[in-house]
Amino acid sequence: QVRLVESGGGQVQAGGSLKLSCSVSGDTSAMYAMGWFRQAPGKEREFVASMSRSGDSSYYGDSVKGRVTISRGSVKNTVLLQFHRLKPDDTAVYVCNADLGPPPGPLTPGDYWGQGTQVTVSS
Repeated sequence: QVRLVESGGGQVQAGGSLKLSCSVSGDTSAMYAMGWFRQAPGKEREFVASMSRSGDSSYYGDSVKGRVTISRGSVKNTVLLQFHRLKPDDTAVYVCNADLGPPPGPLTPGDYWGQGTQVTVSS
């Protein structure tokens, strides 16, 4: 059984930085394409970023492009999301997403979801 475990959420001031981490546990024999979505209260789920299984390709949502970097961690099937210049509008629950196929996209989330980690940006 596949589980995604997120860490790194918390409270940060506007303009600050934050790093989120997500690891796959359970069936880790294969490489997963991994990514992040977020959902703020009263808003629809939004695609943040994703990375291919090989790590060669990465994709970003328009609202975070230029402020976010997604990368593979040193441990297999771990992905990091580095946020810079955070804004209050970035406040949301950030949820890790993974798939054995193509990278998650705005309209094509992967099959596996984490529980989410809260990020709160204060002005």
